[in-house]
Amino acid sequence: MKAIGRTLWAIAGGRIPLQSTGREPDFTSRDELSLLNTGGTEASVEITIFYADRDPVGPYRVTIGARRTRTVRINDLIDPEAVPLETDYAGVVESDLPIVVQFNRLDSRQAENAVTSTLAYPV
Repeated sequence: MKAIGRTLWAIAGGRIPLQSTGREPDFTSRDELSLLNTGGTEASVEITIFYADRDPVGPYRVTIGARRTRTVRINDLIDPEAVPLETDYAGVVESDLPIVVQFNRLDSRQAENAVTSTLAYPV
């Protein structure tokens, strides 16, 4: 299959909720990136996180196998530093190959969980 997507994506609004209800890790409040690589070669991805009141942090590096999908929890990004909870952030996803990026949030602060999802902005 032909590689689809873009090499540069933006996520304008992120904020990982501090509170969670339900069992972990399934119901831990979180932000996620769903990454799709339809091409025939592994993709190298770098994520940079931007804040309102301090310098950007990154890159956080991940790979996506050829013709594979990968979900990355923003909560799990810890190197070069953990992304703080209850803090507004934005992100830029750069890949060496075309990929598709979707942004997801699970907000389980209440027993009635909320899930939102949107396609990241292809640059």
